[in-house]
Amino acid sequence: MDIKVRQLTKKDYSDLKRSMQEAYDCKEVETWTRKNIVDLIDIFPEGQLCVELNGHVVACALAIILNSKNTNIYDKYYSIIDNGRFTKHDIEGDVLYGIEVFVHPKYRELRLGRRLYDARKELCEEMNLKSIVAGGRIPNYHKYADKLSTKQYIEKVRKKEIYDPTLTFQLSNDFHVKKILRNYLPNDSESMEYATLLEWNNIYYDAEARSISPAKQTIRLGLVQWQMRTFATLEAFYDQIEFFVDAVSDYGADFILLPEFFNTPLMSPYNDLPEREAMKKLAEHTEEIKEKILSFAVSYNVNIIAGSMPIVEGTKIYNISYLCHRSGKIDSYKKVHITPNELRYYGLEGGSEVKVFDTDCGKVGLLICYDVEFPELSRILADQGMKILFVPFMTDTQNGYMRVRYCAQARAIENECYVAIAGSVGNLPRVNNMDIQYSQSAVFTPSDFAFPNNAIKAEATPNTEMVLIADVDLYALRDLHEYGTVKTMKDRRRDLYEVKLLK
Repeated sequence: MDIKVRQLTKKDYSDLKRSMQEAYDCKEVETWTRKNIVDLIDIFPEGQLCVELNGHVVACALAIILNSKNTNIYDKYYSIIDNGRFTKHDIEGDVLYGIEVFVHPKYRELRLGRRLYDARKELCEEMNLKSIVAGGRIPNYHKYADKLSTKQYIEKVRKKEIYDPTLTFQLSNDFHVKKILRNYLPNDSESMEYATLLEWNNIYYDAEARSISPAKQTIRLGLVQWQMRTFATLEAFYDQIEFFVDAVSDYGADFILLPEFFNTPLMSPYNDLPEREAMKKLAEHTEEIKEKILSFAVSYNVNIIAGSMPIVEGTKIYNISYLCHRSGKIDSYKKVHITPNELRYYGLEGGSEVKVFDTDCGKVGLLICYDVEFPELSRILADQGMKILFVPFMTDTQNGYMRVRYCAQARAIENECYVAIAGSVGNLPRVNNMDIQYSQSAVFTPSDFAFPNNAIKAEATPNTEMVLIADVDLYALRDLHEYGTVKTMKDRRRDLYEVKLLK
């Protein structure tokens, strides 16, 4: 599955028409004509967004810009769009007006509408517009019109006492009802011709700066400090993962990081086997778990670093981590440095590839636990452009944890990057060699004036199951690299030494 949010093009119309007709169940009617779409792209290409899935457009969001001082934003829908002529569009305006959002019904479970709304919000911020405004139908109102006023209905939807497919979605995306509109869409019997005028306010709006601002470079990280527990079934294990993915994605996270070997509770049925054989049995679940987490990444629109899991290739067992992109793409990294215990009990092998991964939030690196104690690896990643280093780990004692923590902090300083570490907590009594855990997940920063004085962006409560949410600013890294008190990446004595891959 390959999912992209991008600008709509004129060549997309055939796909757009098919998805539009499926969304509105109107096989013989063109809701938007080819001329409508061409006109919108000509006057405001940035505002016409779509979701491409496996090469085909399956969702769309259309918009124009209005000048709120010259245009009555409370007007009826067809007046706002001037019956498809879009004459009220004003590139010098201050409000992004959403005139359409639809998703092919076959793909609605992938939450593509949320991606389009997020893209609209980013556009609003980039263009320094005051707000996003849209008229929203209330299609379930006809079921309650005989006993509830529109105001009462909207309030019950807001309190989640009533579900409305349009309004509930809008409210969950941080829009608020600005006004109730009468006679908004003629012949809309489901909404009884009522609609809500919805608004999302851009908190970064600067009325004194009307030029287009640079793209947002704040990335939100969600770290899961996972409680080890036994699971009666594989589905119960998946439910626990989805619980965290759902919770963290609700905060608008761009990445979720799970710990190293977070799936070891599934070894419990194999506890009577030798450790290596038990690990091989656990590896039989890895492919299915990977695909399940990838589906969560797509469905919840968040990139997920799936901790790490064992994988068997021929006669060798590796410790592998998967980066499941919200676009449907997947990358992997095999732990390079194997601890003495991993070698002794499981006979794990080390991987042989070190590389950065391109994501929709820039270049990131991935190391697993013991790897972060070897500074050469992260330096190679930094030279390849890494800005955020993710480190899933598993430590049983506090001294083991402190090694990982202090090395991770050093990697953030010496490589001018952010480092996020996530581990497991609690006990697992029915799994040999995995019985106790110690963890305090954290996000570390370089040490300079633009960052916290202790170079710790955020840290979890030790040994407690929880999630840690933190924002990291990529612009701060750029400024550090150019104007920092020290410049560790620039000041290396390359005439004396270098770090490079031999393969």
